[in-house]
Amino acid sequence: MKSRNVTLIAVMVAFFAIAFCFSTSASAKLYVFGGGPAGGTFQVVANGIQVYSPVKALAGEGVTVKAQTSAGSVENLRKTDAGRQQFSTVYSGHVWLGRNGKMKNDTKKYENVMAVAWLYGAPAQLVVRADSGIKSVKDLAGKKVGVGNAGSGAFANCELFFTHMGVWDKIERNAMGYNDAAAAFGNRQLDAFWLFTAFPSGAVIMAAQTNDIALLPLAEDAENSGFFKKYPYFGKLAVPAGTYRGVDYDSPSFQDSALWVANADVPADVVYKLLSAIYTDEGLKHMVGQKKTFKNMSLETGATNIVTPFHPGAEKFWKEKGMLK
Repeated sequence: MKSRNVTLIAVMVAFFAIAFCFSTSASAKLYVFGGGPAGGTFQVVANGIQVYSPVKALAGEGVTVKAQTSAGSVENLRKTDAGRQQFSTVYSGHVWLGRNGKMKNDTKKYENVMAVAWLYGAPAQLVVRADSGIKSVKDLAGKKVGVGNAGSGAFANCELFFTHMGVWDKIERNAMGYNDAAAAFGNRQLDAFWLFTAFPSGAVIMAAQTNDIALLPLAEDAENSGFFKKYPYFGKLAVPAGTYRGVDYDSPSFQDSALWVANADVPADVVYKLLSAIYTDEGLKHMVGQKKTFKNMSLETGATNIVTPFHPGAEKFWKEKGMLK
């Protein structure tokens, strides 16, 4: 009897040892992909990559991707640098500013955040009611404005631009996500709300269902004030006429680029496998199916508009595709 008990104990110890090793191994293979707030394209990126069948199939090779919501670009930069998120979507401007220790009130250098791929251009959009009399950014003085979630790229870029234009301290700022801002705008609790995301935005579509809206032309203010010279990573573009109900004119604006980034410690083969899954005809079609914003994702654009170092796994992939020297 004693011998049997000893044998049973030994078997149980071995079982729990194996179970512990398995659970440790499994947890080590989970790769968190930081997205953004509800209603924003960042979260669509993370969700789209997580649910794609060839990405899910990589679980058999020890790679499981889990999308996770976040406040947005700035939070993603910091969490990815710290290794709390292995992948994220971050604006190119924040990757560049962070790497060079030039974030607002933050001289830390976020050097563990490395580029994987260019995803899309994200333009500034400033929504007002068509009958508001607000024609330029400076007309917002004294108004209630949704400025994006605190910690998001939208908030950071709104603060950057509005401070440059001299109105940041003259508005009643309301830090909230896009959908919440659209709802507050619809209830006339806001006079305007700011977005920094690809078009068409679901939040702006929502706002246009309850009010006649207008988009403020931002490029002229940016050009005349020297904004582009001071922040050269921004580029000009226009939100095309007809993108939103009632907005039947081109709205000149400016954009940053949204990048897929990775923590420097993510194994190169993991980054390579994920890129190999997404950057196929089927993978790119899947992404466009998640949102039309991704229609410009391609092998030809994936390594463009990036001024910071690539992750080694991404560098290998893009070089093999002939997109990097």
